[in-house]
Amino acid sequence: MKVAVIQMVSGADVSANLAQARRLLESAAQAGAELAVLPEYFCLIGRADADKLAIAESLGQGPLQQFLADAARELDLWLVGGTIPLTAEAGDGPPRVYNSSLVFSPEGVRVARYDKIHLFRFDNGRERYDESLVLREGTTPVSFDLPSRDGHRWRVALSVCYDLRFPELYRRYASEGAHLLLVPSAFTYTTGHDHWEVLLRARAIENLAFVAAAAQGGLHDNGRRTWGQALLVDPWGQLLAQRDSGAGVVLAELDFELLNSCRSRLPALQHRVL
Repeated sequence: MKVAVIQMVSGADVSANLAQARRLLESAAQAGAELAVLPEYFCLIGRADADKLAIAESLGQGPLQQFLADAARELDLWLVGGTIPLTAEAGDGPPRVYNSSLVFSPEGVRVARYDKIHLFRFDNGRERYDESLVLREGTTPVSFDLPSRDGHRWRVALSVCYDLRFPELYRRYASEGAHLLLVPSAFTYTTGHDHWEVLLRARAIENLAFVAAAAQGGLHDNGRRTWGQALLVDPWGQLLAQRDSGAGVVLAELDFELLNSCRSRLPALQHRVL
């Protein structure tokens, strides 16, 4: 199965971001991709974190969801819409949204929704982030089955960015039979430089699964710089393809037989004790 992870440099103009995403998805489809993954916040990296509140949609309606459904159907793709903001139920404190990854089939039908579980917080004295000020955390791991054109049925597991630091999530997915782990992200340049690749390869190795990580990669309108390096990793931890920075499409053929071979010669998933 050929998979495309999309790298973008999204800004404060939603229309421009969607146009950029569409061009990249068209390139992926023309290259033969069966599954395409957009990065976290593909639709908007605003000048302030709260900007995403203004474009939040209710599940099942809105221009962002329509964009994803139309692109999946028109380009004949399984499409994972990185993340978009979905309205959260009212609660104590200021309004918040879910940071949600939506999956659409080639028929344009939504088949899965995952709300980012772990919310990023970082403060090194120069950069400061706290997603909990705007986002509400999800609570449920989500995976879906993708019947590929080559006759295999892939179990595809969903996660987003900061989730990558919590291996117990991916171990649960592995125990449920996941073959491919998706990690659409917008890693900061600082943390990405030190941790991005090693964490992604570790999740692949320890779970004997493919990993596909779409990314934001460049300087954004708000002055934030994201790390980039959208990549695909095989179950042995080997890099299949990557892009350093800037908008583009990263493609690789995922071999189901390679996955079976890795799990056969090193049956670590069967040796778990705890």
